[in-house]
Amino acid sequence: MATQAFTGAAAVTGIGLTDISRDSGVSPLHLALTASRAAIADASLTASDIDGVLCYHMNDSAPVTEVAERLHLPPAIWTNEIYGGGTQSASILGDASMLIHSGTASNVLIYRALNGRSGKRMSQAPLRLAGGEAQFTRPYGMAGPVNLFALSSARWMHDTAATEDDLAAVVCQSRHLAASNPRALLNRGMTTDDYFASPWISTPLRRADCCQETDAGAALIVSRTDIADAIRPGSPRITTVVRGGGPGASSMDKAEDVATLFSRYLAGKLWDTSGLTPGDVDLALLYDAYSPVVLQQLEDFGFCNRGESGHFVRSGSTLPTGTLPVNPHGGLLSEGYVHGLNNILEAVRQLRGTATSHQVASPHVALCTGFGGSYGSAAILERP
Repeated sequence: MATQAFTGAAAVTGIGLTDISRDSGVSPLHLALTASRAAIADASLTASDIDGVLCYHMNDSAPVTEVAERLHLPPAIWTNEIYGGGTQSASILGDASMLIHSGTASNVLIYRALNGRSGKRMSQAPLRLAGGEAQFTRPYGMAGPVNLFALSSARWMHDTAATEDDLAAVVCQSRHLAASNPRALLNRGMTTDDYFASPWISTPLRRADCCQETDAGAALIVSRTDIADAIRPGSPRITTVVRGGGPGASSMDKAEDVATLFSRYLAGKLWDTSGLTPGDVDLALLYDAYSPVVLQQLEDFGFCNRGESGHFVRSGSTLPTGTLPVNPHGGLLSEGYVHGLNNILEAVRQLRGTATSHQVASPHVALCTGFGGSYGSAAILERP
């Protein structure tokens, strides 16, 4: 087992989330401040206790220095903005843990805030043709992430004999779980017939297969474990974080297999580093930007055999009462899309035993993932 130096050095002590909506009516700065203040209060800390601030964004958020200033945080604290989307949602926990293990900070605020529906939308391609590799892919229909993942998913479905019924199982389960989640935007159940009535976006992806574009802010506090034990006993420890990938779904011109996601590259590293096996995981918060990627991750991380993920979901194994509960809050497909950070918040609630709906019975180990194709990250949170 190749443990990491920061293993167990930090824990998540506070979480905060704004309302999830399609039109917040406020700026990303307001969303960031609201979520951050809630997270600080949830950790039983004050602004003067925060000595590090991290965020990730895609030129659609509030500057970290402005957030720190508006929160009246101490001067000369460590601040950093990381460019990126879903690939950062799990690995940013590692960045915070490294700051704490190095002695640079004791309490680190992490936030992600965006008006992803009423403001800058990822699904909208720019009118002018971008330079770089986009000039070679956009003329062939790669107008945004949904087109890229549609092609990748089509290849994966061909190779594994996965069917539209498998995709429907993922979406219908997500809607079923979100129905009792008061935060969820899509909180009405969905039948299989409803799923097949959903319009196509880019085959094999229907509208129901795609995560939502939403306005929201999410934040959490990562603290030194001795502080966590004093202010919030039982705070989930950050024990393993891995990041990486290779040529695949996000660099198709260089890929031997366009269907390969980050999880194929990172699974071995995650289990080797953590010393755990898939059977040790009690709860999985899988980045579900599109329904097929949930199935792919289940197979890649070894929770089921290749080609069997659809049956695994339909069998009830991924329900809160199953052997591997997956996204019991409804995930990004149904709760909302805060670039994956809201999934991390749900992992914390579940490990604390404070989930507002579908609390899993006594979970100890949670897997959290985040990705943007063939590059991504994964983190293990454990209840002490």
